[in-house]
Amino acid sequence: MAFVLPGGRLTAEDWRRGVRLAGGAAWYLGPWARRISGASDDSAKLHRLERRWCDRVRRFLRLDISVSGLDHVLPERRYVVLPLHEGFADALALMELGLDLRFVARDELFEWPTLGRYLRNTGQILIEAGAVRTSYRRLLTAGRAALESGESLVIFPQGSILGIEVAFWAGAFDVAEKLEAWILPVVLTGSHLVWEYPYSPLVRFSQQMSMKVLPPIPPGEAVARAADVESEMKRIALGPGMAPARRFRPGVDGFWDEYSYEIDPSFPDLAAVVARHREQRAG
Repeated sequence: MAFVLPGGRLTAEDWRRGVRLAGGAAWYLGPWARRISGASDDSAKLHRLERRWCDRVRRFLRLDISVSGLDHVLPERRYVVLPLHEGFADALALMELGLDLRFVARDELFEWPTLGRYLRNTGQILIEAGAVRTSYRRLLTAGRAALESGESLVIFPQGSILGIEVAFWAGAFDVAEKLEAWILPVVLTGSHLVWEYPYSPLVRFSQQMSMKVLPPIPPGEAVARAADVESEMKRIALGPGMAPARRFRPGVDGFWDEYSYEIDPSFPDLAAVVARHREQRAG
């Protein structure tokens, strides 16, 4: 029988795991989270606490993250980090990069009680759904400030956690080019099985994730190489040696019509399914 925690966003497979999950959530989303949110006036302390929090949560979840390609990361360099996106556990892996990170997040996440407080207090960058031009200008301004302060900017180019088939947002590469920043492509898989939210509140212990850092892309080459980078990242994600990538199954997950997304043409069968659904809705 599932063990549901108050609020309904966290569920364990049984009561034993539920008790463990309840204790960890109370500690890591309570005093620990408030401590991080309160460190916003000291960036060095903030990023140090973020890495410690992620390290402890990884151990609490007994999360096994296979990491490769860290030799591509130069600590003195500031990047626009472009990771694949599957779930909230992605951040637990990204902290392994050893960089001071500032995240770009959708406005709806700022409305969550604990997560929203952290995002607001620590100055993460808000993107408003539907306000493309305003959000783009804000992203350029805030992104430039982050890079100048010694941080790297994290943009999830898929813009959603629907699955590997969702096409990249070309604007992510355009932002990197306008900021004259190096791009750091990061292939992430497996995090959707750690916490399935919003598809399910189920939290699983002892899961495996994979993170492979690809060679950085120099400033000025981002837009020209965008399609090749997307193709290579997804090829690796679906290849051998990686934890299972999340796949988009509209028949199970729904079509998420309230969200703006496109299917990568490399997955023509799924693209046709989504196109037919949209035509039927429009008709």
